[in-house]
Amino acid sequence: MTAATTLEKQILLYRRMTGEQRLAVALDLHELSCDVAREGIRHQHPEADADEVERLLRRRIELSRDP
Repeated sequence: MTAATTLEKQILLYRRMTGEQRLAVALDLHELSCDVAREGIRHQHPEADADEVERLLRRRIELSRDP
């Protein structure tokens, strides 16, 4: 299976989903990306407690938004 074929199949699967199902996928992906970012923050700031990690995560998200 090629990358293009895989992408076409994935798009077809998304089109068959309800709006609620697509939203659930999007929220799951958002949470996964936040978890990955938290791990990166913990690696960069091993002394940070959970509250500090969340503060730094929120700051990263703020900085990534368009002005």
